[in-house]
Amino acid sequence: MNKILNELHEDAMKRLMDSRCGDGMWRGWLSSSAISTSVSVFALQRIDAHKYKKQIDDGVRWLHQTMKPDGSWGDSIESPSNMTATLLTYVSLYAVGQAPKDARDFLNRELGGDTSEALVKGVLNYYGKDLTFSVPILMMCALAGVIDSWKKIPTFPFELATMPQSMFRHLNLPVVSYAIPALIAIGICQLKKKGGFFSPLRRRFIPKALRVLQKMQPKDGGFLEAAPLTAFVSMCMAEGGYREHAVTQRCAEFLVATVREDGSWPIDTNLSCWVTSLSTKVLPADEALTDIIKRNATQEVHPFTGAMPGGWGWSDLSGSVPDGDDTSGALVALHKSAAGVCSQEVENGLKWLMGLQNHDGGMPTFCKGWGKLPFDRSSPDITAHAILAMGLWLPTLHGDLKCRVEKSLERMIRWMERMVKRDEENQSEGWIPLWFGDQDAEDEKAPVYGTSTAIDYLMESRHEKAMQMASKQIEFVASAQNPDGGWGGNKGVRSKVTYTCRALSALAHFPKEYANVRERGWKYLYECLKNGTLYKREPIGLYFSRLWYSEDLYNVTFLLRAIEVERRNHTCSAAEDEQPDVRPITP
Repeated sequence: MNKILNELHEDAMKRLMDSRCGDGMWRGWLSSSAISTSVSVFALQRIDAHKYKKQIDDGVRWLHQTMKPDGSWGDSIESPSNMTATLLTYVSLYAVGQAPKDARDFLNRELGGDTSEALVKGVLNYYGKDLTFSVPILMMCALAGVIDSWKKIPTFPFELATMPQSMFRHLNLPVVSYAIPALIAIGICQLKKKGGFFSPLRRRFIPKALRVLQKMQPKDGGFLEAAPLTAFVSMCMAEGGYREHAVTQRCAEFLVATVREDGSWPIDTNLSCWVTSLSTKVLPADEALTDIIKRNATQEVHPFTGAMPGGWGWSDLSGSVPDGDDTSGALVALHKSAAGVCSQEVENGLKWLMGLQNHDGGMPTFCKGWGKLPFDRSSPDITAHAILAMGLWLPTLHGDLKCRVEKSLERMIRWMERMVKRDEENQSEGWIPLWFGDQDAEDEKAPVYGTSTAIDYLMESRHEKAMQMASKQIEFVASAQNPDGGWGGNKGVRSKVTYTCRALSALAHFPKEYANVRERGWKYLYECLKNGTLYKREPIGLYFSRLWYSEDLYNVTFLLRAIEVERRNHTCSAAEDEQPDVRPITP
């Protein structure tokens, strides 16, 4: 076993350090996306087809080259075909007169017809009550002429965005918290195209809504650093009569700046803060890494969500937004790199997390109190991550802050306990992660990832109740192992390196009970190393509105994390012949 671990560690560590950038961060590599490329091409064509001819032509060429034999596309090259990627790509190619017949035939089969009615019904049914992505898709179809009527496309109430940000959670908006720019741009474009009895009154809100949109736009022009959101905003601004508006032009500049040499766009520019935190967690204490992480904390109220200073986003670029998972990740990484020495940045980060915590006690991603749609609700894996972050730093705190963190921790623990009880009553297995899934699973869910990750966080927190919850969930992880020794996102789903690494990280906290299970898992990973598939791209990331992506550093950092926990707990077990002690973090 030691030989296997040593070879895997040596290979992964070399790959990790080779991928470090000159500024000391890691930036990774997100998969190119048919969705990002198609909407970016369409947006640039609507803004100025002549000026952006090269980007449009290169993007069209890439889309043709990556079309599957049946005329379809997936979110990434490695992804299976899906309706959304195929429809958006078809629309983009239709707009330049190069729509493949095979793609239309694929959509006909998927949606039960190729009429406007079939397209509208199919898209709305696919996304359900969440209109965050379905309405932008249908808007693009209408702008291109693939849909011949605007009447059946749900209307976005853009005027609600002129209300104070603190009111957004109470307005029952049809989109998630990060989609306000789309709500504004699409809503204005719809008003210009559709009119309506109240249009004279609604038009009065346009100037103020545009000022809100302009204020929310980051300095590099890209909303959330994401090509899809930026492209949807800019195409609707252009078609709504605002082609020369500063927001539209800065969107175009962002799209031009982020296109790749092969003509494609990734789903987001990069996940630099996230992958830097993941990398830092598996390295020794390092003052340089500590300084890097500290400087990426937000320093002012964020214009996009109104978030207070002190949190971390997924990237160091201006379009990133502070969120619960990345803030917890940075705090955990700081504990490792700074060897547990507290700082003002740490205290600010803890306060930021407590300010984000939902009333139910759980931790959401972006905004407190947005509970209507899934991506704004409390999540088990994000909550467990916050429990770890707070638990690590609690012994260093004093006074009022210490008391506040203790109370926040207990509220999160109680929320997690309710989730465990609910799962037991419903006879459901495993925690479903919010931002990760498995394309091969019938329901696309990945409880192996969510449960394993949460167990790793909870066990590492050393909180007695947290560890007890983890102990109740670990059997599910062990039972999901495939005959080849690896794990997929759920029971019976094809094994993947990423899920196998996460499962082993969780199981390594229980060195005696699951020795044979872990040994088979490590042999699976060792075989992947030998046959050259250990770092094969695996689209397991579930981005906004069910968009899949792969990130090259996931396999590397998750593998190194699993090795770290295995080595530490195996040594502890062998030396002391007992499991790690369970001690509460409260004084």
